[in-house]
Amino acid sequence: MAEDTTIGGNTNHQKPPSENRSTLRRIWGFIDHRLEEILVVVGFAIFILLINLQVINRYVLTFIEIGNITTWTEEIARYIFIFVSFLGASLAIKKRESIRVNIVVDRFPEHVRNAIDAANSVFMLYFSFLMVSYGFNLINFQMETNQVTPALGIPMALAYSAIPIGFLLMGFRLIQTLIEDMKGMSAKDGLLTAGISLLFILPAVLFRDGSITLLLFGYFVLFIIFGMQIAFALGISTLATVLATDAIPVDFFPQTAFTSIDSFPIMAVPFFIAAGIIMGNSGIIQKLLNLSDELLGFLPGGLALVAIVTSMFFSAISGSGPATVAAIGTLLIPAMIKQGYNPGFSAAVVAAAGTIGIIIPPSNPLVIYGVVGQQSITELFMAGIVPGILTGLGLILVTFFISKKNGWRGDKESFSLKGTLKAAWDAKFALLVPVIILGGIYGGIMTPTEAAAVAAAYGLVIGMFVYKDLDFKGVYKSLASAGVTSAVIILLIVMANIFGRLITLEQVAETVANFVLSISENKIVILLLLNVFLLLVGLVLEALAAIVILTPILLPMAMELGVDPIHFGIIMILNLAIGLITPPVGVNLFVSAGVTKMKIEEVIRGVMPLLITMIIVLLLVTYIPEISMFFVELTR
Repeated sequence: MAEDTTIGGNTNHQKPPSENRSTLRRIWGFIDHRLEEILVVVGFAIFILLINLQVINRYVLTFIEIGNITTWTEEIARYIFIFVSFLGASLAIKKRESIRVNIVVDRFPEHVRNAIDAANSVFMLYFSFLMVSYGFNLINFQMETNQVTPALGIPMALAYSAIPIGFLLMGFRLIQTLIEDMKGMSAKDGLLTAGISLLFILPAVLFRDGSITLLLFGYFVLFIIFGMQIAFALGISTLATVLATDAIPVDFFPQTAFTSIDSFPIMAVPFFIAAGIIMGNSGIIQKLLNLSDELLGFLPGGLALVAIVTSMFFSAISGSGPATVAAIGTLLIPAMIKQGYNPGFSAAVVAAAGTIGIIIPPSNPLVIYGVVGQQSITELFMAGIVPGILTGLGLILVTFFISKKNGWRGDKESFSLKGTLKAAWDAKFALLVPVIILGGIYGGIMTPTEAAAVAAAYGLVIGMFVYKDLDFKGVYKSLASAGVTSAVIILLIVMANIFGRLITLEQVAETVANFVLSISENKIVILLLLNVFLLLVGLVLEALAAIVILTPILLPMAMELGVDPIHFGIIMILNLAIGLITPPVGVNLFVSAGVTKMKIEEVIRGVMPLLITMIIVLLLVTYIPEISMFFVELTR
């Protein structure tokens, strides 16, 4: 019989080893499955609240003399946003959500793909290790120099700690994915992984005295071909070039990672994403569909027209193409097929209509272009209105005639004013969203970032307390999803800024401009060449990645031609919107086809007339600047 150990009359009961192990497993399970997610959700909720308080302060608290809180709300929100972005990037790695090009890699056998993924993870892990190491050096410097934030006097070391902490967690998740990828690998597969890794190292060894530009872009293309996440492909290609040529110090990487997103305008991106996801998960989509159906459901192609108009409405909420396709396609594509529409055309209409999500404001790609190109986001939003509407009208016209020819109709016999008014009243809270966002921005009441934060808060209030179809679990999932989606974009911007340092140093933009201008000095010809180039880029590169990579290179050339940078932004976005419905990358095509488990070939056949329509709109906008610049010129 075991005896108790007593000290001072108290009995110490030791926990059995099995209970201790169980506790450790629970702690580990929390860290492994929930740590970043909970922090991201809490962080998102806090900075949405802070920016809404900032707006309330300007129009309410100032008048009742409670005091000005803007000086600290913006500062805290910015630093929380930076932490959330890097934590979300770690979560994205865990969930394997990223922007990458898989055209080549997907053609390999599974064991080769696993070897490639393992090699990619090794290099991403090494990059993360350096960011952690140099990140802590940066913190030490901040502490030694006693640098503090302007408003609250918080040590800058605390803010900068987002870099090493974020990349430390990313490294941890990369180790997990690496272990998973190497499970079941044979010795032959392990040698293949080592061979691919050696292939990645060779250029830096063989071309140490070569052209910095050639090495930088050569590495980037190599990593893209091998399916590395585009964000890391940008960062690692820069790192490899720097290690080979000593072009710039490596210790500037974490500094740039922080300063590139320590920006109030860039915070509009996660807010718009959150607003779109929150409202997509509530009853707003159904209300908009009902209204569109009352307006157009009686016409030939009624359901297809409803898809386009609803996409235009929802685009003014979500700012995302694929999100619009997923939300609307799930409801309407099966309904169209049931009504007798051609399945491929049904999916194609929704895919093409979803492109309006990145043209009409508020558009996340326009925000990214504005941040990267240092242009007014408000003016870009103004410039996107007419091209977005023109794209929608063009798609409506073509869809109408195709549907009339094939005898496809909606589910209503005639137009009903009473039904339309009722549907409009039911959708009033949904219709108020673009009024709040665009009215607030154009009326000078709010900045785009503030308008986006207000839209996110509005979506939460409407979903939880008005429509009552969004509970706390739904809010948690929406914010977690928004955190991951926005983090992928923000990490892309971080790495593009690191990549851009070498582009600036090597004067790549000037070289490209001189080359193009040597071909022709005719503005019409050069704009045509730019459109062809951007359309080709859209075939293989996701829109956001193309914007952050190409804007610093192409914008100076466009400005040298006398093209207004706002106008050029719309030209670029329209080209990349077309890329959403052109294979092999065409995200909208795959999302739309995935809704009904349809073959992608069927959707591609159906999208051709709609693709031609969008190219015509592109040419009109390119050569008639007044289409995009009309509202902008009124305010200048």
